[in-house]
Amino acid sequence: MLRPEEFHDAIEEASGRIAPYIRRTPTMAFNAGDLGVPSPAYLKLECLQHTGSFKARGAFNRLLSNDVPAAGVIAASGGNHGVAVAYAAQALGHKADIFVPEISSPVKVQRLRDYGANVNIVGATYAEALTASELRVRETGALVVHAYDQAEAIAGQGTTARELEAQEGTFDTLVVAVGGGGFIGGIAAWHQGQTQIVAVEPKNCPTLHAAREAGTPVNVDVGGVAADALGAKQIGKYAFAIAESYIAHCVLVDDAAIRDAQTRLWCDLRVLAEPAGAAALAALTSGVYQPEKGERVAIMVCGSNADPAIFAD
Repeated sequence: MLRPEEFHDAIEEASGRIAPYIRRTPTMAFNAGDLGVPSPAYLKLECLQHTGSFKARGAFNRLLSNDVPAAGVIAASGGNHGVAVAYAAQALGHKADIFVPEISSPVKVQRLRDYGANVNIVGATYAEALTASELRVRETGALVVHAYDQAEAIAGQGTTARELEAQEGTFDTLVVAVGGGGFIGGIAAWHQGQTQIVAVEPKNCPTLHAAREAGTPVNVDVGGVAADALGAKQIGKYAFAIAESYIAHCVLVDDAAIRDAQTRLWCDLRVLAEPAGAAALAALTSGVYQPEKGERVAIMVCGSNADPAIFAD
């Protein structure tokens, strides 16, 4: 198991490995008062990544770092990770067997099928889909591509932070949504404590918050509008170790704030974000995180797999 301080080099290596397969996603600066945020900030639009989320980075890094057997790859996912694995597998010529829970959005399930994956809809939650996928792995010997708790996934996701730094220089603070912790783990591991990382969780999916209170990863009940993407039952062991070293601030946002941030992104910028993709912005629009005057802040908009019809007039 890689130690937190060892991920910086792994992220550097992952960046070169996956570069031919991913997009360099854009940034957007906005002024004080825009989007209902009282201070200026930047958005990192990882929602424009292949498959509509940052997950493609980790999926490609996992597949390109390992020999994939004839049985292909298996993943369990609330949706975004599975879509990314299916896309990467198709691009690299491998079979993909994807397990998703019943709460996965139809948009994500259809994208899985569009990328040629064998889709298994199993159980009410991600945890149940994961258990079913583990049974299939034992039967087939396929390569497991975990949604967040593998070193290759975290290193791949961490390339987002490396890319943002190359685009816009250093920031005082990065605001990042948390589910299982692969995304924020990679981002925090790249910065190694040199940049403040604010972890944002839905009140109904508080994996990192609960782990910090308990002093170790623990199971939580999951629900709410962002559960299909941020609904891990427990924070990953890698992410928890990285958080203990490099993440000082963890805030909670409610579903109403997430929906409001999602609406603001669409109405003000025409940026389509799913609830998980808007969660980090919700920390600022709701005021649970308030930057200091002059603080240079970037907000990660991490996913766009929502149905545009929700914003129809």
